[in-house]
Order: sequence, then C-alpha cells, then structure tokens
Amino acid sequence: MTQRPANDALSVFAERLAQLGLADNECCEALSQAKCIRAPRGEILLHQGACQEHGYFIVDGILGAQYYGDCGGLFSKEFYFEGELCLLYHSLLTGDAAPYQLEAVTDATLVRFPLAQLKQASWQAVLIALLSQQLLYKEEKEAFLLLKRPEERYLYLVNHRPMWVERLSNVQLARYIGITPVSLSRLKARLA
Repeated sequence: MTQRPANDALSVFAERLAQLGLADNECCEALSQAKCIRAPRGEILLHQGACQEHGYFIVDGILGAQYYGDCGGLFSKEFYFEGELCLLYHSLLTGDAAPYQLEAVTDATLVRFPLAQLKQASWQAVLIALLSQQLLYKEEKEAFLLLKRPEERYLYLVNHRPMWVERLSNVQLARYIGITPVSLSRLKARLA
C-alpha cells in the first residue's frame, strides 16, 4: 500500500465532502479540524462501549466494525474501504455508546474528523446525503442476509464487491456472510 502525504489525504477528504454537498468555505473549516493519521493493522479506533467522538475518511486501507460477544464470539458488522466515511450512525444520532468496535483490518491512512461537525447546520446536506446512503445500504444488506442463501451471498460479493473477496480473509468474509470459515472453503471448492 502506498502511503499518501498528509496534504494529499486531506485534499481527497475535501473532495469527498464537496461531493456530499459541503460548501467550499465549510470544507476549509473541516480541514482545519481534521487530522491525517496512520493506523497499523489491529489498531482500535473506537472501543466497543465507548462514546464515538470522531469519524474517519479512509484514504488507504480497510476498517472494520466488529462486535465482540460476552462468550468470545466475534461478528463482523461491516467493512469500510478507500473513499468511504467510517462512523457508527446509531451512535451519531442517539449519542449512545458504540455497540461495535472500529478497528484497522489492514494498515490504513485515515483522515480523522470530529463528529460534532455533522451536527452543524452548515453540514446538513452532508448529513442527509450520508444518512440516505446508509439507509439504502442497510436495506440492501438486510435483503442480502435475509433473502439469500450463503452461496448466493458469496456470489453477490464476487460479482458486486470483488474487492471484498480479493482483500478480505476467508475468516472475515465468512463472518460477514454469516457462515463458518470451513463452510466458506467448502462453498468455494464446490463453485471452483
């Protein structure tokens, strides 16, 4: 993975905010409060049960929202890739503690920004765009998990999200699809 200079990372972040509807003067203000950071693989950006104060724009790398159960179970809620904003919407809207942990799945270059910005009136277009995007995504994911068999879920990822299949491990894919890694290996062998 090529590490981008901080100025390049912030420029990419500003472009994404502009695409979401943030005015130029507000983009400048956002950049003054944003910080480019590196997160090595495995670094925890937000602990499960903590209050979320920052969102992350992913310049390079992959982040994951994971749930660690009381009995040691690990469930993958979501993966976030380059060009995406990573934040927990429920926590943003309610102020509740984070039910998931945000962590770096790979080494990552991120732009960290204060979530309080999304509550400002001048950011309403950005917030509405993000919430609309998230609602559509949640509907698609519900259909993905409820209406498809594991084989169909895997094939959907192969056809519609090939980057996931290429860059996530079998264990990570299996957790997301809702099957065991052994079942995923058998499924892949049967399809090969």
